[in-house]
Amino acid sequence: MEETSLPNLNLTIWTTLSPLNTTADINTTEKPFSVFEGCEHQVEGILFDLAVQCFNLFVGLPTNCFVLAVLIRNCKQPSTSDIFLGCLAFMDAYFSTMPPLSFLNFYLWHSKEVWSALKFSYGVKDTSGPLFLSCICLDRFLAVVFPIAFGKLKHIKYRLSLSVVVLCLTFAYSSAKVVGGLPNFEKVFTIEILATFSWMVVCNLSILWVLKKSHRAGKDEMHPMKKKAFKMVLSILCIIIVNYLPPVALFPFQDHYTPDVFRCYVQPVGFSFLNISSTIQPLIYLSRLEKLPFIPDNCIKRCLTCNITKNKTPPPQKTSSQT
Repeated sequence: MEETSLPNLNLTIWTTLSPLNTTADINTTEKPFSVFEGCEHQVEGILFDLAVQCFNLFVGLPTNCFVLAVLIRNCKQPSTSDIFLGCLAFMDAYFSTMPPLSFLNFYLWHSKEVWSALKFSYGVKDTSGPLFLSCICLDRFLAVVFPIAFGKLKHIKYRLSLSVVVLCLTFAYSSAKVVGGLPNFEKVFTIEILATFSWMVVCNLSILWVLKKSHRAGKDEMHPMKKKAFKMVLSILCIIIVNYLPPVALFPFQDHYTPDVFRCYVQPVGFSFLNISSTIQPLIYLSRLEKLPFIPDNCIKRCLTCNITKNKTPPPQKTSSQT
């Protein structure tokens, strides 16, 4: 199966490890799956990725649900990128629910069916994140660089069609990962991550250059819509650099590592940067909101009042004895 080949760049840390031995002889006892198989003495990288996925469960899952609630509440006045943001938040929330199932299957159940479901979720994460972020970059790119064409393609049917295409590609990739045995399948993720990373970087840098150029040539203050687009592009660029640059920088140099070091350290750490995007993406989106919904104004006013009071409190004066 392709999960046992080295290097497997299209798989998360779970899929870099051997699954259950389904081809063993009937008289031979099947060896239960172990998350540390082959890395019993080099578990630091695997534990790091486990910690990241647990962080996604406790922080990423509620924040992605909160993002979905915000998008549903603003559905009457949606942004053109909201459908991509909603799909991305839903996929990240789905992936964030997997760690408990993983722990139970690795240490208790040892079920091949559950393992297939886990591999499907890792395929969803590997594909949906880069592709939907690329769609958001494309939407912002057209809005800023080609506003006339963007006005003609502003109808929601185009975003829905593109989202359906991305979902079909995601499910096809995830299903192929579950089936396994496909020749050169490990190259799919490598090509995908390199292509989407290059596109998103070039696209976002072009948008920033156009916005900065129009700001210098025009008024002193940037237009509110352009300012909003500028903040969105900056946030996406931060996500790209933090989450996608490490695997792009590490994986092409697998020949410089020993197989054990690459499988037990480089791959787990590289994929952990991709996995943590399930938490970073919703947090950055919420930080861009001018006002967080579902939070009473009284709570916000009280917090602001407390901060202002603390800032205005004069420092204690020194007495004559202290002087």
